[in-house]
Amino acid sequence: MATENCDAVNMDPDMELLSDEELEREAEGFKEQGNTFYIKKDYGEAFNYYTKAIDMCPKNPSYYGNRAATLMMLCRYREALEDSQQAVRLDHTFVKGHLREGKCHLSLGNAMAASRCFQRVLEMEPDNSQAQQELKNAESILEYERMAEIGFEKRDFRMVVFCMDRALEAASACHKFKILKAECLALLGRYPEAQSVASDILRMDSTNADALYVRGLCLYYEDCIDKAVQFFVQALRMAPDHDKARLACRLKKLDQAIEDCTKAIKLDETYIKAYLRRAQCYMDTEQYEEAVRDYEKVYQTEKTKEHKHLLKTAQLELKKSKRKDYYKVLGVNKNATEDEIKKAYRKRALLHHPDRHSGASPEVQKEEEKKFKEVGEAFSVLSDAKKKSRYDSGQDLEDDGMNMRDFDANNIFKAFFGGPGGFSFEGNSSSGPGNFFFQFG
Repeated sequence: MATENCDAVNMDPDMELLSDEELEREAEGFKEQGNTFYIKKDYGEAFNYYTKAIDMCPKNPSYYGNRAATLMMLCRYREALEDSQQAVRLDHTFVKGHLREGKCHLSLGNAMAASRCFQRVLEMEPDNSQAQQELKNAESILEYERMAEIGFEKRDFRMVVFCMDRALEAASACHKFKILKAECLALLGRYPEAQSVASDILRMDSTNADALYVRGLCLYYEDCIDKAVQFFVQALRMAPDHDKARLACRLKKLDQAIEDCTKAIKLDETYIKAYLRRAQCYMDTEQYEEAVRDYEKVYQTEKTKEHKHLLKTAQLELKKSKRKDYYKVLGVNKNATEDEIKKAYRKRALLHHPDRHSGASPEVQKEEEKKFKEVGEAFSVLSDAKKKSRYDSGQDLEDDGMNMRDFDANNIFKAFFGGPGGFSFEGNSSSGPGNFFFQFG
């Protein structure tokens, strides 16, 4: 049993000298310390000790279950979901693991997945009252989603807001429900409320295209057109297929302007002002190849310093658009501070670290390894003032001797966290409602 549960990876060299039984005792000690901190509601410390137990014995499902419960109390539902899923992968009969997985799905607004988890519990324990109640909650959310969809189609935005408020009582961490509510608040003219909801989401995820769109929508209706366009364009930058942002009235006017300029050029191929205006519209809509083509035509006709500058700017933006967006990889904006970049790396590196997905399918493992490497690349560039400056200016990083093909993300991870066992996870001082059926394993 000890050998099965304590096949640790990346273990501290001192720990490698311990027998399996000693490792198991050490892990149990860490778990008990975690339990003590959990009872005291010191969830940050509880998290740290459960993590130490997992590092000792990464195949013990109860340790993941305990850490999942702690993460739920910290409202870190996505991480809690991963831990609970790992727990049930290790032991498919782990009832508390299935319950916690279902509760995480529910909190994140995925009622269908939550229902499947609670149904699995009821297959094992037909009289489990908690699973019965949570299954009803999931069914209620599905009904509110259905009613909201009908309400939106009928432009009954008050009905949609009502349904989303009810759904959010059980799905408190669901961004999709919050965004739909915010959009309807904007369409009802309740701009401050809509802005507040969108801003709360952007504070947690600055790359959320839907929240950016809602911010733009509020500004548009308040006649702040230029600022609205900035948010619509930013939303498209985060999600190029975001239909609502693309169809926003101001961007449609830009498309119309491009069409008008194209017609003018067909009538007079030497009409420089039409080329310049169309090129600027292409720049505003991030169609950089088209912008470069127009500016090249202008510069060939009139070789002025101003036209040369416009062409070089377009060429630089085109070059930057074809490389990896390291800001997007880390989930920060281009004005992020050094601390924000570090916090973003900490979060993303731990989320995608290969050890965290050792029990996943080969396909998932490969994808997570790729993301882990990209996160390391992004941090190594954005945390270095010289490389960041070169990256922001569109210059090649190869000149700094940085070959991404041979890049080792593990070296960055070890340097950041101080080696195996030398890092701690960031906690969140806020606590969620209820104790999420936490029982010590």
